[in-house]
Amino acid sequence: MLVIGAGPAALAIAAELCGRGVAVAALAAGDPEAPWVNTYGIWGEEVDGLGLSHLLAHRWSDTVSYFGAGGPDDSAPTFHGRDYGLFDKLALQRHWLESLERGGLLWQRGEARAIDHDVTGSRVTTAAGESLPARLVIDATGHEPVFVRRPVDGPVAGQAAYGVVGRFSAPPVESGRFVLMDYRCDHLSEAERAGPPTFLYAMDLGGGSFFVEETSLALAPPVPFPLLRERLRRRLAHRGVRVEAVEHEEFCLFPMNPALPDPGQRVVGFGGAASMVHPSSGYMVGGLLRRAPDLATAIATALGRAGSGASDADPAAAAAAAWEGLWPAAMRRRHALYRFGLEKLMRFPEYRLRGFFHTFFHLPGEQWYGFLANTLPLPELLAAMVRLFATAPGDVRAGLLLPRGRELALMGRMLRV
Repeated sequence: MLVIGAGPAALAIAAELCGRGVAVAALAAGDPEAPWVNTYGIWGEEVDGLGLSHLLAHRWSDTVSYFGAGGPDDSAPTFHGRDYGLFDKLALQRHWLESLERGGLLWQRGEARAIDHDVTGSRVTTAAGESLPARLVIDATGHEPVFVRRPVDGPVAGQAAYGVVGRFSAPPVESGRFVLMDYRCDHLSEAERAGPPTFLYAMDLGGGSFFVEETSLALAPPVPFPLLRERLRRRLAHRGVRVEAVEHEEFCLFPMNPALPDPGQRVVGFGGAASMVHPSSGYMVGGLLRRAPDLATAIATALGRAGSGASDADPAAAAAAAWEGLWPAAMRRRHALYRFGLEKLMRFPEYRLRGFFHTFFHLPGEQWYGFLANTLPLPELLAAMVRLFATAPGDVRAGLLLPRGRELALMGRMLRV
């Protein structure tokens, strides 16, 4: 079979397939060993469960958020009580590349341009005119996939962030601390607070180096990078901090809530191509690591049946089994529920959004963590949302009740799955 792509999603699924004895080739437009640009975070509990904590570059136990949601101390942190980690990108990449080398994966170089299907499989044509046959094709080319089709059911919101790794005139966060969300907006005027809400995502990297990133949870159209850069500069300046040396700039933009792909298509998606970004939090790497084994098992089983000549195991049936393994009904319902939630949050003004997250992170830890990691079964997810509604301030409950966008349509989709 053929995997298209060379990012985390492509390497994750290719490695799992090779580990199950499936003959895999991969098509990459560039050098598969080229360093990845973006950073990848994950909760400590999640990475420990996967047995991959040795691939972390940093790990924090002092994990907090700031919501400025009122009270006697408006600047008091909310302590999360859970470890958070940042992957060593090079180590994670090497982990997968070495696994693929052991599994005998064959790398092809080129850009996929066209695909044809018949009863025996598929044939991908590259920009150079090379033809690559495969029993099954997995498109892991990211949020703008080459072949995977997704329906359009409304504007797609983008999570945008501008970040800096560098050295500062004073520590932008406390020593040894990780800040998941700092929604305090005392550096903005009242008029500016009526604009798009943004928060600081920040961490102490040690040795005098810090990573600070101004982030918009989701908006359609997304918040422009120049505004995020200026917001970050002003946030730091308000606390008497200036950037003295830039080691790396990060520009991050990805879709949060695209519709799920058509499960009837012959090309199977994985990662961003399969809409696997968590629609309410933006997390994906943990999901790739958890879900790649199940998808690989579904594919290996289907292709094994195909090798025996069973009538229900042709390439089209193998693709259908793969899509069902990736997006079973329970996962589709949860995805619809998360999209419903994001639709609400995108329409919240900053004061209501701060109140929402202040309430959310005061839920029992297993509820808010399971929500963010997408590990709660649907009944428990619904229970967490009911509890949040019951304990939220009145203005947050009012915002959750008032339909102002596609919420009802998205809820109906969940019920129809």
